Amino acid sequence: MILRLAIGSLGARALTVGMTVLAIALSVVLFLGVEKVRTGAKASFADTISGTDLIVGARSGSVQLLLYSVFRIGNATNNITWQSYEAIAAQPQVDWIVPISLGDSHRQFRVMGTSDAFFDRYKYRGGRSLAMADGARMADLFDAVIGADVAATLGYRLGDPIVVAHGIASFTEHKDQPFRISGILEKTGTPVDRTVIVSMEAIEAIHVDWRNGAQVPGQATPVETIRQMDLTPKAVTAALVGVSSPLQTFALQRAINEFPQEPLLAVLPGVALQELWAIVGVAETALLAVSAMVVVTALIGMMATIFSSLNERRREMAILRAMGARPRTIVGLLVLEAALTAAVGAMLGLGLLYGVLSLTQPIVDSAFGLWLPIEPPSLREVLVLVGVVAAGAIVSLVPALRAYRLSLADGMMVRT
Repeated sequence: MILRLAIGSLGARALTVGMTVLAIALSVVLFLGVEKVRTGAKASFADTISGTDLIVGARSGSVQLLLYSVFRIGNATNNITWQSYEAIAAQPQVDWIVPISLGDSHRQFRVMGTSDAFFDRYKYRGGRSLAMADGARMADLFDAVIGADVAATLGYRLGDPIVVAHGIASFTEHKDQPFRISGILEKTGTPVDRTVIVSMEAIEAIHVDWRNGAQVPGQATPVETIRQMDLTPKAVTAALVGVSSPLQTFALQRAINEFPQEPLLAVLPGVALQELWAIVGVAETALLAVSAMVVVTALIGMMATIFSSLNERRREMAILRAMGARPRTIVGLLVLEAALTAAVGAMLGLGLLYGVLSLTQPIVDSAFGLWLPIEPPSLREVLVLVGVVAAGAIVSLVPALRAYRLSLADGMMVRT
């Protein structure tokens, strides 16, 4: 009886109720959308590097090592000698190892020297491999593979020349040894998109005539001569390591951290990523707070709508009272109407969210490398929807209590 009465009352005020439902639906879309982006961003952040058991570099901090080796932010405190790198590679626990050499740049994009194994061993987003959008890997000493953002920002295509600058913010360029773009990587949503990748030998080649960070005056070794030289690296910035068995990871980590030849640090990427997220993840709390305030605003708007309709419904309430309706029936009617309005708004918002996700998922993935999974509502999201309905019922208690306190005589009085 009271449910049918509530539905009829809502139908009689379809326009006003519809606007309230839409406001709640949009607030739910925003709140759950922020939640989807937050969890997607956190998952993409954690999946920046996967399949790598250890990251090795000069002894510093775990976050600092992660920042410069994976995110290309900052610089290493020191390099790893090639002898130490080979000693680590020779450890029986090591299944594979990939060197990384950093220090140069191209128009504010970092240049990374590495081996061909990087394209096979570097994984992201739960095990996805790097793929070429165009071209192929480095085949020549002066070939370069560029990330998707480098190509898009600078408008590069296959075969275009690249001149590497010495250092990060330097006006000194290796003009006598230009590179040629041999490949362009597909968008990954990782720092690889903003990286120019060359071989370790190429890094040595462009620094043949350099000593102590500066070019030797008047010295310019011909490229043909450089190609004939021994270009074995003298040092590397960091290394990505995979172990033969996960059970050996901690033993190898301890052995590297206690390496006798030079002070080194080996970190677990997952642990370092969690430490870094604890620092940069403050923004997610701010986003959730803003979206929560939008939901609260919508609910307050619903309460204001109920209040504003009370004057129009005073006669209706009085007639119900005159027909024997108890005060709790009046309260229950208004609370039920508010709960139904909030429930319809919440379900509409959920439907709109999945519609928006299905349309924007491929666009967001290709543009930002952010994967927003379309999955059934999680327990957290279900609790949010239940909370919206419960909050709608709670905020309606204030106008509901006011409605039942209106006197019968005041409700039946004809106003002029």
